[in-house]
Amino acid sequence: MMIKRFYILFLMLPIQVFAQGLKVANLMCEYKSDPKGIESSSPKLSWELQSDERNTAQIAYHVLVADNKEALTKNVGNMWDSKQIPSSASIQISYKGKPLVAAKTYYWKVMVSDNHHHSEWSAITKWQMGLLTLADWQGAKWIAYAKMPDSIRMVPFPAGKGPKGLPPNNDVLPLLRKTFTINKPLKKATMYISGLGHFDMSLNGTKVGDHFLDPGWTQYDKQALYVPFDLTEKLVQGSNTLGVMLGNGFYFIPRDHRYRKMTGAYGYPKMICRLVLEYKDGTIGNLVSDESWKAAPGPITFTSIYGGEDYNANLEQLGWNTVNFDDSKWQNAITVKGPPQLNAQAADPLRVMQQFTPISKKQLSPGVWVYDLGQNASGIPQITVQGKKGDTVRITPAELIHEDGTANQTGSGKPHYYDYILKGDGPETWHPQFTYYGFRYLQVNGAVPKGESNINQLPVMVDIKGLHTRNSAAQIGSFTCSNELLNKTFTLIDWAMKSNMASVFTDCPHREKLGWLEEAHLVGSSLHYNYDIHRLALKCINDMRLAQTPEGLIPEIAPEFTKFGDPFRDSPEWGSNAVILPWYVYEWYGDKEVLAQNYDMMKRYLDYLGKEAKGHILTEGLGDWYDQGPKAPGYSQQTPKGITATAFYYYDLGIVSNIANLLGKKQDAIAYKKMAATVKQAYNKAFFDSKTKEYGTGSQTANSISVYMGLVEPKDKEAVINNIVKELHDHGNALTAGDIGFRYLLRVLDDAGRSDVIFDMNSRSDVPGYGYQLAHGATALTESWGALPQVSNNHFMLGHIMEWFYSGLAGIRSAPGVIAMKNIEIRPEPVGDVISAKASYESPYGVIATDWKKTNGKFELTVQIPANTTATVYLPASEKGALTESGKPISAVKTIKFLGYKNNKALIAVGSGTYDFIADEK
Repeated sequence: MMIKRFYILFLMLPIQVFAQGLKVANLMCEYKSDPKGIESSSPKLSWELQSDERNTAQIAYHVLVADNKEALTKNVGNMWDSKQIPSSASIQISYKGKPLVAAKTYYWKVMVSDNHHHSEWSAITKWQMGLLTLADWQGAKWIAYAKMPDSIRMVPFPAGKGPKGLPPNNDVLPLLRKTFTINKPLKKATMYISGLGHFDMSLNGTKVGDHFLDPGWTQYDKQALYVPFDLTEKLVQGSNTLGVMLGNGFYFIPRDHRYRKMTGAYGYPKMICRLVLEYKDGTIGNLVSDESWKAAPGPITFTSIYGGEDYNANLEQLGWNTVNFDDSKWQNAITVKGPPQLNAQAADPLRVMQQFTPISKKQLSPGVWVYDLGQNASGIPQITVQGKKGDTVRITPAELIHEDGTANQTGSGKPHYYDYILKGDGPETWHPQFTYYGFRYLQVNGAVPKGESNINQLPVMVDIKGLHTRNSAAQIGSFTCSNELLNKTFTLIDWAMKSNMASVFTDCPHREKLGWLEEAHLVGSSLHYNYDIHRLALKCINDMRLAQTPEGLIPEIAPEFTKFGDPFRDSPEWGSNAVILPWYVYEWYGDKEVLAQNYDMMKRYLDYLGKEAKGHILTEGLGDWYDQGPKAPGYSQQTPKGITATAFYYYDLGIVSNIANLLGKKQDAIAYKKMAATVKQAYNKAFFDSKTKEYGTGSQTANSISVYMGLVEPKDKEAVINNIVKELHDHGNALTAGDIGFRYLLRVLDDAGRSDVIFDMNSRSDVPGYGYQLAHGATALTESWGALPQVSNNHFMLGHIMEWFYSGLAGIRSAPGVIAMKNIEIRPEPVGDVISAKASYESPYGVIATDWKKTNGKFELTVQIPANTTATVYLPASEKGALTESGKPISAVKTIKFLGYKNNKALIAVGSGTYDFIADEK
């Protein structure tokens, strides 16, 4: 009754009460604006409140969803009218209306009330459903140019070159086309399409969209992804022609002399599609893939995700994807089998995100030139070249160059190159379509730069550039400070992050391109500050679910295209991503559904670890991979493998116990908590020295992982942390922790208030570390602390310090135990010679920002807190000094609450808004 009276009062409010400084913006469905391909029966909705007033908190919302825009403009939600719901929730709102229909578009808007005002209705936004069942494909068939005989299908892929005596094998990279007629006015046209390994689609001769390497790679014997496109504005009345070019990707890896990490084949390239045609008269038409499509070989003569790509422009068929082309000599497509499950590509697509032009070029010998693009990044080259018909130009990308200036692919997989055969009719522009690499340098054989001497009449390189390709997840964070080395470190890591966000979190963009799982949870905490990785993380989690073995093992890579031999298949530090990443996604974004969907996977993995443990101790796996020691990096040198493996087992048990409680599985929660206590006891008995207060060898990783994961008894915690600091100081603040341990070293020091130590060990260039890599010319984070040339020079597995840039130096972090930063801690750590820092992070509720500087004994801090959240500000301040906000004494500002002093910091509780604090430091 109370809710009803509140709602009536809400409707009777005069119009001027609305929108006084309160707006609703950034409406999202399933974590995306205006998404297509939604497959959830209860999509999650979210929005942001924007208000000029401080302390703004939502108290109610009202959502309307309709199956047509006209109804919504009349405030009629014929699919769902939530009515007025008293709630502060503005994220993770589940749709609770009528059943949703495949391929249908739904429109929605929201109105909110806060503790000051009522908003107007938001702008209308929409989502479109995907194809939910096999029947929704309306009889569409997988079609191809050729069918692979079962005898040469090779799944799972053997590692490397495969069995001895395996003959070479290449495939036809086909073109597919279909002409059809639109004979009445269209309302909407949506294409749902999957092409394996990858596809490039055109309509009436023009490429559709700007995606690269669609669809994302998956475990194809279980699942493939499809991609929706809106073709409404591109179709014309009368005849239209669809063209599809297919590439191999991870679906088929050709066998020749070029580099390949593994050898295998799911099949030859194939495609399936459904074009949904909604006409203005209310009828629905469908165009599907079937035998009526035409197929022919294309001008790409070789493409390998590992080896490169070749293109013969003389094999082009002019106008092949247009209406007037004569396809009478083409064969009809054949029908073939495809993956058993099709799902929409929910993660952001790969795109060309940036272009690089050469900063220099050098001739090595006649007809051989090397171009320096200045930045090591994932991508492809693009050339514009002019020459004679049949001339061949070879482009070899590389991260590094040898002493003689030639391309050095030693650590990135060799040979990988691109051959382009000219057709000879003027300037020709080309780039690879179905592969990529990591490179800074481009070696060109067989062409001369425009304007240079060309006595051999070789083709002229009119233009050459690098196209940086990556997952197009939005950048949502920024950071800068007064220390230039730290700024360069941020950029160094950022380039490795960008280069390794594809359709999986890759280790490197060249040699492997595999989803090694430890990076997602270890560096994910850094990555999520910088980029919106929610949807890509869900893709990673789905890949793990499909890769899990019947025994419960989560392999170290997902998708698991090849089964590496141990210890490269079973490492708890890697497999635990199946537990940790879903939990982090819940903590970062408030996504509880991911916990429920993957609970069975987590349980099965814990059961597997329990069976593998001996006396509750695990010793298998890689340990603290690539730590810094006396030998070349690789297997853990400083820390016994049992420490990291068992610590993760304990950490997993605690997380799943928490998840079980959240999901109402109380008995599970109790059982996992009990098992965690048993593992903890065994761990301390096996590894803790009660006299020295150290774990194992006393390494940075051994002690810090024990502290972070809660394995240290409270009475010993301070002593263990002191030992961490002592070990660092005794070795000149040189780091030894590797891929697994370094994040925990940073987190333990930060949580203990020892950011000064973090600064000391990361502000030098004379020992292996970030500064050392920069001093040796790295432009992206390298695989080894020592920037070794024989391994990858674009790896993001050691990028953990970015988390500290945001949470420590800039001071943006979640309050303990709080989900999606609903309550925030602003706790900047001015250390070393850093006199200013500035950062922003777009949380699920809106932008959080800090900007601080030290001047003349004062600490100045500007803070931005988004609406519908609260924060506690920890301001470096002297109890004897002045403390002001916006020029007024703290005591005079009624919109904030002073909480007192602690550890030389003033604690201030604030709501949403922007605040300008100044405090005396002494």
